[in-house]
Amino acid sequence: MRQRPSSRLLVISPEHRVLLFRFTHKTGALKGQEYWATPGGGLEPGETFEQAAIRELYEEVGVVVDDVGSELAQRSFEMQLPDGEWVVADERFFLVRVKNEQITDAGWTDQERQVMSQHRWWSRDALQHTKAIIFPEDLLSILGLNLR
Repeated sequence: MRQRPSSRLLVISPEHRVLLFRFTHKTGALKGQEYWATPGGGLEPGETFEQAAIRELYEEVGVVVDDVGSELAQRSFEMQLPDGEWVVADERFFLVRVKNEQITDAGWTDQERQVMSQHRWWSRDALQHTKAIIFPEDLLSILGLNLR
């Protein structure tokens, strides 16, 4: 199975809330699936995890930074992509604090526009009490004290 390295972003607002996107798959292998997940995506050829995190932060959130610091967490698991391919995901998480809760979708791809149906800034309490599917499942433990 192909490895798919990706950078995920834990974007924290001044109000101590984390940004998640709602993914709603209407077609393809993931049709009918709906969940909330952190911004981020796969590495481009020759890119480091840090470089991908900086690029994805700009493309998906509209925030420009020069540095995302060290990775906060890593996870590896098998997952199915929207085109049906199964891969071993190697995800690295980076924490980024932003100055406000504004985002822009100007850098989104057509595929992102099709599946990213909503965004929301989640408090610790909201994450603890939601019945929605959240990825990663252990988001609160990865965040640690960063939402307090």
